[in-house]
Amino acid sequence: MTDLEAALRRAVRGEVGFDVTSRALTTMDASNYRRVPLGVVAPADADDVAAVLEVCRERGVPVVARGGGTSIAGQATGTGVVLDFTRHMNRLVGLDPQARTAVVQPGLVLDRLQDAAAPHGLRFGPDPSTHSRCTLGGMIGNNSCGSHSVAWGTTADSVLELSVVTARGRRLRLGQQWAGAPQGLRELVDGDLARLRTGFLDLPRRISGYALDALLPENGADVARSFCGSEGTLGVLTEAVVRLVESPRARALAVLGYADEAGAAEAAAGLLPLGPLTVEGMAVDLVPSTEGLPRGGAWLFVETGGDTEAEARARAEAVVRAADVVDALVVTDPAGQRTLWRIREDASGTATRMPDGSEAWPGWEDCAVPPARLGGYLRDFRSLLAAHGLRGTPYGHFGDGCIHVRIDFDLLTDAGVARFRRFSEELADVVVAHGGSLSGEHGDGQARAELLPRMYGAETVALFERAKAVWDPDDLLNPGMLVRPAPLDTNLRFSVLPREPVDVAFGYPSDGGDFSAAVRRCVGVAKCRTTSVSGSGVMCPSFRATGEEEHSTRGRARLLHEMLAGELVTDGWRSTEVRDALDLCLSCKGCRSDCPVEVDMATYKAEFLHHHYEGRRRPAAHYTMGWLPVWLRWAARTRTAPVVNALASVRPLAAVAKRLGGIAGEREVPRLAGETFSRWWRGRRRGAADDGDLVVLWPDTFTEHLSPSVGRAAVRVLEAAGLRVALPPTLRSRGVIGDGTSTSALALLTARRGQVCCGLTYVSTGQLDRARTVMRRTLDLMAPVLETSAPVVVLEPSCAAALRTDLPELLHDDPRAARLASRVLTFAEALERHAPDWTPPAVNLPAVGQTHCHQHAVLGDAADRRLRESAGLTGELSGGCCGLAGNFGFEAGHYEVSAACAEDQLLPAVREAPDGAVVLADGFSCRTQLEQLAGVRGRHLAEVLAEGLEGERR
Repeated sequence: MTDLEAALRRAVRGEVGFDVTSRALTTMDASNYRRVPLGVVAPADADDVAAVLEVCRERGVPVVARGGGTSIAGQATGTGVVLDFTRHMNRLVGLDPQARTAVVQPGLVLDRLQDAAAPHGLRFGPDPSTHSRCTLGGMIGNNSCGSHSVAWGTTADSVLELSVVTARGRRLRLGQQWAGAPQGLRELVDGDLARLRTGFLDLPRRISGYALDALLPENGADVARSFCGSEGTLGVLTEAVVRLVESPRARALAVLGYADEAGAAEAAAGLLPLGPLTVEGMAVDLVPSTEGLPRGGAWLFVETGGDTEAEARARAEAVVRAADVVDALVVTDPAGQRTLWRIREDASGTATRMPDGSEAWPGWEDCAVPPARLGGYLRDFRSLLAAHGLRGTPYGHFGDGCIHVRIDFDLLTDAGVARFRRFSEELADVVVAHGGSLSGEHGDGQARAELLPRMYGAETVALFERAKAVWDPDDLLNPGMLVRPAPLDTNLRFSVLPREPVDVAFGYPSDGGDFSAAVRRCVGVAKCRTTSVSGSGVMCPSFRATGEEEHSTRGRARLLHEMLAGELVTDGWRSTEVRDALDLCLSCKGCRSDCPVEVDMATYKAEFLHHHYEGRRRPAAHYTMGWLPVWLRWAARTRTAPVVNALASVRPLAAVAKRLGGIAGEREVPRLAGETFSRWWRGRRRGAADDGDLVVLWPDTFTEHLSPSVGRAAVRVLEAAGLRVALPPTLRSRGVIGDGTSTSALALLTARRGQVCCGLTYVSTGQLDRARTVMRRTLDLMAPVLETSAPVVVLEPSCAAALRTDLPELLHDDPRAARLASRVLTFAEALERHAPDWTPPAVNLPAVGQTHCHQHAVLGDAADRRLRESAGLTGELSGGCCGLAGNFGFEAGHYEVSAACAEDQLLPAVREAPDGAVVLADGFSCRTQLEQLAGVRGRHLAEVLAEGLEGERR
């Protein structure tokens, strides 16, 4: 233990982390930059903050304050001690509806303040797109804004008082009329009044530099406002009194379509006199799908408010009339508005990829110019991009003249970094020429602070340095930011990554086969750190269960980044730090769809486990549950399922077996079916039509051995819909697929018997060599099917997802894998595509449950929704993950997190279900979790429809 670590542990009551994991999680924020800290402290209170500053001041160690870590300019990283306020100092201290104020701690997430204020008809005005995870302290440090700044201004406009601790330990209460000003600050201002009155732009989004003009007497000598946007360089915030605004009772959203981005930009300023709440802009190349949007190549999102829906709509329609548009849409339905806003909010992540899939990076993320000059600025910006051979897609706060953009900088080579510098210098000149600010929202950090003399001039920057010296004479707080900055092309986070592709098992088709590029996908916007999910969203259940960065998608990606870098995490694939962080990843695949940049942590986990245990003994659970298909087939062939069930019901025997098998003691071992689905199939009487489409029903391991009732129900429904059902061949030969069993005499003599398997259990436990072997055998068996046009219907969502994604990505060199993946349909998709005229039975009951996480992430549930609606099953299924997630919830040490994940969405939805509701759960894991934690029987949609058919028959 170092002297610094020991001193901090003695001095503070909060956590002190100098271990590899704690440091690795805070090397980066959402910027291009990386710094390795000495350690991380999660202070319990203001006394802890003061103690940390004292210990670090005595040793000359820098201190960096950090909130949600979503800063885009690099100011939330540092080489000394990082203060993490999200763990303890995250409370809403008080809320006064009459005074319209709130008292908050710096680690409070913005959405938690909004949730508390909403019942009183109030809200905090600024709302960055990261509102679900950014903190009030970070917003104050960066003077954040968000989409509603045209109505409610920046964070500085919403701050009344700030409690801070200076680097030398003074506790100050900042406010107006010099309240809380450190000694020497007033003298500095009085000595340079002329410069303060003439050297600062009158611009709504001027965030760059220190806001020293707020200290002018005519501006109320507002020390709190001047502190906003100082990026943790002047003092450490411990509490804030903020102003709340009245939230409109009703809102409407006018989406205005324009021919191109320039047209939208030039129109934005003209809409401001109408008093909109927002004027946001984006172009078509940032929109995955234009479905639901009016015609056009670019759009303005203009929100209006009112006391009633009619009043809000009338204002939105007035906006449409005043705008010269190609097309327009007015939406008053809250759900419809949320869907549209989600497109805009996800742009910060979507923009990190160009339309062709190549990478794009921040660095010039939020310049701002006067709104009336936005069109001209964008034209000059586009010209500069073209001159440097760069691409980027601007979007953002058009009403404030503030533009976000990610640019396809090459930050991996010396030549590319040199071009990054030249472009940055020239763009700074373009912004200044248009009367703009280098930063209009995210602060200067390392990305732009070096260029502040181009905006302010050398003398004003020298004044900034003098102000910093008044507050922090020892340069202890966040050195290298704003004043005496580090060069903008140093400390780049990509410089430490390997230059040659890493040898991996998966194909990573979206990343050119490069695992480093896959890990680089995580840019740190931290959507995975949200504490609640909306709609059918899933990501990231383990973070919601633990609240620990280590168990978020971003945290795991950071550790993988450091593993590849080899500086902090030095033992590569053998790293215990990475292994432990991935241990609580449920492999739910939620990040694959919900992360704006489609980080696929389930695949990265499987890849890591494959290398980590290569040539070594694995955990017992990998052998018991990873090889589950083998054990279940063995039990079926020996007809010992009754014996296994009987032994499992003897608690002492079951306890020993679970302990030896690495299975959680709290879990009950699921009962094996007395008759497998395939055996039932072979003994049944055929009842299908002869002229219907042929569909091949996949007998997945769970349907085959644990819940064959689902398979039987699916056969009944598919045949009732007029389809001919067959099972895959069980002989590796070129046989006839008609009934899944017929073959020629010669083939019978030479064939080898087998059973199809998607390889899911091997993939999820990282046994990728075994998974490939199983998958290739499956492709051999499926060869006759692949010669036909028959679809493959998979009832278990996790198996369907494995066939759609894991199969072609793991066997990327086998064209048969892609062919089989393209044939996979869910139960609802098969009915919709191959029996479009069939009408399901009228069940007419409310339905509750959870959309399977793999279905949400990989397969989609649109067909399921339509099928449920057609059958009269009403109600929305919840999001999240059931928490069992295949082998995860059964593994020893995972039970508490597994149960917490179920309590997040699934179990509350079932408890609140109306009487007579159908509990839908298409996944075997989901049904098992419901049974074991809630004593509730969940049913596959096929079972519900089969019962409906039986009821109609009776």
